[in-house]
Amino acid sequence: MCKGHAAFCAAARRLPSRKSRSIVASIASCDAGVMENILARLKVWAKELKRDIVALWIAARDPRTPWHAKIAAAAVAAYALSPIDLIPDFVPVLGYLDDLVIVPLGIALAIRLVPKDLMAEYRREAARREGRPRSLAGAAVIALLWLIALVAASWWLYDSLG
Repeated sequence: MCKGHAAFCAAARRLPSRKSRSIVASIASCDAGVMENILARLKVWAKELKRDIVALWIAARDPRTPWHAKIAAAAVAAYALSPIDLIPDFVPVLGYLDDLVIVPLGIALAIRLVPKDLMAEYRREAARREGRPRSLAGAAVIALLWLIALVAASWWLYDSLG
């Protein structure tokens, strides 16, 4: 049994309701080899996703990248590398929606816009780099969007109550 599978089973035993324990126990009872395979595939996918984000960051700065691909790559990389989320993770469902759906879809779109030979070169460069860049410009844009939303909500509230 893999470590992840054992932790999953231990967490299932601590769930408060009998129905929840039953559902999780049925999921956890799958073959440990299947669970290890799923976890290994998810780890590979996550590693490739991180590499592609850095590759898009590189693509956004390369003059050989077409302008439309450069805009998409810059937007996706800035958002993905920003330390601030547009939708904070503590917001139920929507908080993780951007991390699990919107970012991967944006990455897929940007990758399709970058020519294949250039993208392969950017991926090699991204794999060679050790650190993950941070996008302070992306953080500034998201902070500005939050500020605009706050001002708009305040203005609307002032007009509706005043």
